[in-house]
Amino acid sequence: MMSQLQSIADPTTTALGRGIQAIGFGKLGRRPLSPDLMEECRQVLLSDQGDPLQKGAFLGALLAKGPTPEEQSLETVFGKNAFLNPAFFINKVCPDLPTSLFPIATKLLKGHILRASEAHQLGNFLFSDDNCETFKGMATSLLRIRIESNDEYKGFYDAAMETITPGFRQLSCVDRPLVQLAEPFDGVEHTYLVTPLLAHFFEQRGYGALSVVGRTPGPNYTLNAHDLYLYLGCQMLQSNHEINTPPEPFGWVLDQKALSPALNRWVDRRRIILKRPFLATLEKILNPCSARILVTSVFQVPFQMKMAELALMAGFDAVIVMKRGLEGSLSPATSRSSGILCAVRTARGHLFYQNFDIDLPAFAEYRTETDEIVTNLQVSDNVRLIRDFMKDGETDSEDFDNRAHFTQALLGRGMDWIEGQLDGRTMKDVRLS
Repeated sequence: MMSQLQSIADPTTTALGRGIQAIGFGKLGRRPLSPDLMEECRQVLLSDQGDPLQKGAFLGALLAKGPTPEEQSLETVFGKNAFLNPAFFINKVCPDLPTSLFPIATKLLKGHILRASEAHQLGNFLFSDDNCETFKGMATSLLRIRIESNDEYKGFYDAAMETITPGFRQLSCVDRPLVQLAEPFDGVEHTYLVTPLLAHFFEQRGYGALSVVGRTPGPNYTLNAHDLYLYLGCQMLQSNHEINTPPEPFGWVLDQKALSPALNRWVDRRRIILKRPFLATLEKILNPCSARILVTSVFQVPFQMKMAELALMAGFDAVIVMKRGLEGSLSPATSRSSGILCAVRTARGHLFYQNFDIDLPAFAEYRTETDEIVTNLQVSDNVRLIRDFMKDGETDSEDFDNRAHFTQALLGRGMDWIEGQLDGRTMKDVRLS
């Protein structure tokens, strides 16, 4: 039976929505619920009128965070000591959960790491049309807050790849190595993106450029690469067979909607549960076109190495991970520490890496005192800057020009290193953790 998503005018204004935002991990860390908000959430849970996805995401975040003594009182909604008894709690909160998922559900609530096969099974359920939206919200919340292991990502990756449409299950017919560009799908609020210019940069370097995009799942709704490529009039791939046609000036563009309707449906769920689940990472590393190099970015610097490991797990031979890009994008900061982590797969399947930061003397000319904060970000303005830069090599925005030149110089330095390693593959292995 196909699950039905409820429509919420503004998920951030509901009691459970505000609760998710309060106790979810983020810049402010773990925050307890205020007494008033806790009472509002209690009443929603008692009435069972809240959105099932939000209910699951709220409870998952609460249990993963660890309830305060005051928050512990919420368990009376479900029964005495419900928070201490995962089996009882799951039966009470998710009575429609398939029996086969019960052991995995209790394991998640206990904070245990899933085996790759268990994650695969859970992924199949999450990407299916089966009911039990409450558990889907709870599972994604639990996974996000405790950070997934590589084995879990492997299981979820395999499950996600099983959802891709038939046209992308065929090998691509590209006659040159592909570079896949993928920045966070939720996009930006105050930053001009340079992504199409980077695709053109790789095309000029002799690669095929493939930008992976999709609808924004939030919390940013102003602009993302998907909006940018649509406004530029770029055609979206419908199958791997189209990769044997000459690319647009900005390479090929792959929309998540065409790649996997199951993943695309999760965009609406993610807007309801508000926080970024594991899918924010997974959707960037899917490699249906057998690209050789991934260029992506991370929000948190410590996650750089994890992203490199996951890229190699997904079949890429090399990866460039941007750190401290503006709002997490592929547009690097020029006024503070920023740079890239480059990694390659060695002949024995291990990881070898190198960092390149803006502090290097070669990048001194690009450093600035501040980074521009765009106060009225419009896709039309961003597109105009991209077209002007493509045509004349400059625009009427000094900040945009400097950032575009810096990004190309930074990625060029990284690609020089990667190409040297892939040609030789004589480096010392660094084992994946």
